[in-house]
Amino acid sequence: MSVAPMLDWTDRHCRHLHRLLSRHARLYTEMVTTGALLHGDVQRHLRFGQAEHPVALQLGGSEPADLARCARLAAEWGYDEVNLNCGCPSERVQRGAFGACLMNEPQLVADCVKAMADAVALPVTVKHRIGIDQREDYGFVRDFIGTVAEAGCQVFIVHARNAWLKGLSPKENREIPPLRYDVVARLRHDFPALTLAINGGIATDALVHEQLQLLDGVMVGREAYHNPWWLARWDEAFFGAAPNPLTREEIEEAMVIYMEHEARSHGTPWQAIARHMLGLRNGLTGARRWRQVWSDHRLKHLPAREVMLLARTRP
Repeated sequence: MSVAPMLDWTDRHCRHLHRLLSRHARLYTEMVTTGALLHGDVQRHLRFGQAEHPVALQLGGSEPADLARCARLAAEWGYDEVNLNCGCPSERVQRGAFGACLMNEPQLVADCVKAMADAVALPVTVKHRIGIDQREDYGFVRDFIGTVAEAGCQVFIVHARNAWLKGLSPKENREIPPLRYDVVARLRHDFPALTLAINGGIATDALVHEQLQLLDGVMVGREAYHNPWWLARWDEAFFGAAPNPLTREEIEEAMVIYMEHEARSHGTPWQAIARHMLGLRNGLTGARRWRQVWSDHRLKHLPAREVMLLARTRP
C-alpha cells in the first residue's frame, strides 16, 4: 500500500500526518524536477522527517545524466526509493519533455533508468499510464514496460488510465479517460517476474483487497488525501499488523505538537500544515465546523494549540 505523489499536496507535512495514520504504507514526495534540484534549493525540496520512512522521491526529468545526479542526491538524503514520473499529462510538464509524454520514448526512459540504477543502490521505479491519448492498444504499454525492464527496472506503478496530452486538464485526465484495470491484470500475466502496483480510482477496502489478489501493490491518491482516516485501517487490514492505537483526537494533538516544532525550527505557519488534515473528521458530527476553524485564516495569529481548542468547542 502506498500514497501517490500529488503535486502541492504530498509535501513533508502531509507525509507526517500519513505516517501517524499508517506505520507501513510507502509514502511519496511530490514530483520534483531535476532542474529544481540541480539549480534550486535542495534542502527545501528534499528535507524530510526520519519518521516518514519508507519514503520515495519522485523525479521529473528526461536527461539521464541529470537524473543520475538527482538520484545521488536522493541517496545522500536518505530516501528509500527513486521513482521516475512517466504519467503526468500537464502541458507544463510536457514542455519540459517529461511526464506522460515519455511513454512515447521507451528507450529514452530505459536510458534514464539505467543511468540512475548505475548511480545508486536504491530501487529505481517508474510510475506511468496504460496509454497515450486515444491509443488503447495493449502492445503500447506492454512494449514500454518490456523495454524499461530490460534496463533494470523491477517495479512499475501503473495508473490504469490513458493520459490525454491534448484537450484535457490534469484534473480531467484523472476522471475522463476510462479506468481499465483489466490492462494491468494482463500486464501481471505477461511480466510475472516484475513487481506491479496499480493506481487510479481506488477508494474502498473491497477494491483494494480485490486488486491485491491480482497484483503486488495498490497506490491510492486523492481518496487518501481527502479521507486520511482511511489510512488508520491500512496496517491491520492490508499489512496484517497491529491496528493503529491512536484516536482522531490523538492524531490531531500529535499534529499540533508537530506544528509547534515546525514553527520554532523553521518558522512554518500552522496553516501550511493544518490544510492537509482537513478531512480527518469527515463523516463525524461537527466535522464541518471543525474544518472551518482549522481553515480560518483570521485565526493565523493564534497558536495552533488554541486553534485546536476552538475547533473542539461547540458553537
